[in-house]
Amino acid sequence: MANLNTKTISELSDLLEQGKCTSVEIVNDVLAAIDARDGKINAYLTLDRASALKQAEAADKARAAGKKGALLGIPLAIKDLLNVKGQPCTCSSKILEGYIAPYDATAIAKLREAGAVFLGRVNMDEFAMGSSTESSAFKKTRNPWNTDHVPGGSSGGSAASVAADEAVAALGSDTGGSIRQPAAFCGCVGLKPTYGMISRYGLTAFASSLDQIGPITKTVKDSAILLEAMAGKDEMDSTSIDLPVPNFAKELTDDHSLKGMKLGLPNEYFVDGMDTEVATAVWNAKKHCQELGAEIVNISLPHSKYAIAVYYIIATAEASANLARFDGIRYGLRKDGADPIELYGKTRAAGFGPEVKRRIILGTYVLSSGYYDAYYLRAQKVRTLIRNDFTAAFKQCDAILAPVTPTPAYKIGEKTNDPLKMYLDDILTTPVNLAGICGLSVPCGFSKAGLPIGLQILGDSFKEANILKIGHAYEQTTDWHRQKPRI
Repeated sequence: MANLNTKTISELSDLLEQGKCTSVEIVNDVLAAIDARDGKINAYLTLDRASALKQAEAADKARAAGKKGALLGIPLAIKDLLNVKGQPCTCSSKILEGYIAPYDATAIAKLREAGAVFLGRVNMDEFAMGSSTESSAFKKTRNPWNTDHVPGGSSGGSAASVAADEAVAALGSDTGGSIRQPAAFCGCVGLKPTYGMISRYGLTAFASSLDQIGPITKTVKDSAILLEAMAGKDEMDSTSIDLPVPNFAKELTDDHSLKGMKLGLPNEYFVDGMDTEVATAVWNAKKHCQELGAEIVNISLPHSKYAIAVYYIIATAEASANLARFDGIRYGLRKDGADPIELYGKTRAAGFGPEVKRRIILGTYVLSSGYYDAYYLRAQKVRTLIRNDFTAAFKQCDAILAPVTPTPAYKIGEKTNDPLKMYLDDILTTPVNLAGICGLSVPCGFSKAGLPIGLQILGDSFKEANILKIGHAYEQTTDWHRQKPRI
């Protein structure tokens, strides 16, 4: 069977169960696509061919012995900040160049138990700091829909690999929109779960109170399958929540009705300067949801306008603390000095890129004596107000509809000299992370230039089932997700 790499997790699982293909055949098709296309896309940093084929062979043997599972034998791409034992984990930074992970992250261990195959490491913004994957120390990933444009970030390699059919699905991380934004830019589905839904153990920390692992996939159902496999309490992560994990995929029905559901539309999310094509696509998606039976209600999120300022105080403060461990002493790059202080300085100067340095400096500043109360403490108070806005909104509706980004993907190099302009791209995604709720990006249209546009569906904490149901109903009654880039 040809072109197995173009199929979804759900489709491949059925084919494997029916004996119509093998995991080795799937992996070989994906590897062939990578060989043919990745020279243009630059999604992968490293590819572990021998191990991937060995894992596929083991999955085929396990299936022949009677083992079942939706992820058994399915090849995945992994963002380069999740530890996979025996594979590099550089966070796209020179300071970790050559580092090999000695253990599996909990999310990876759960997927390994389910029989998933790990292809290799995909590119990202250095230490997940960026919105375009241009801050990677190693290469610039390109958008499969137009290689002159960015794929988004920081999980740009994950989204590009899925959009280009160089992976059946991929894992990313979302600190301020880093799954949803690249998924929107590349025409994929991106799920940011509730904070605490998936263990962060083995995820290289950027901002610990904001980070969350999640899937980037071709369909909503595939995201549901991966979420179910990774979710749950973990003794290695005290912030993971001990709640029953629903069978998310089986809860997605075929009737695609949204009757009885109330969907909120926040005026604050249609910001000044938003591209008219984005606004139109989201407005049309709203009308489509109404046709499926949903009731649209107007809501207000008044403090969301402060989200960018709050996010870049809290995130940089936590990054300053988390990245202090990269000092040249225990692992990674080391530049010798006359004393420890000189060693630290030389190592960090050589190892970190401009964006990471900028955020460490800003984070150190807002935590410093005399500024902690004025900036960091005040930001935490406004964060509570943002969370309270969502709490009030979800008393009026089951989920919220909004754009993912103000514009479609922009050209490579367009915003690299204006960091503040790039930071503003996160204006519609950062409130979700500050509030700790869940969010889903699904394709909802294209610009006249042929670039994808994403619809953001937001749900209250641990209400992933709601947003998956809405996303699945919208997706399966439209054709946006079925379109493929010409590479």
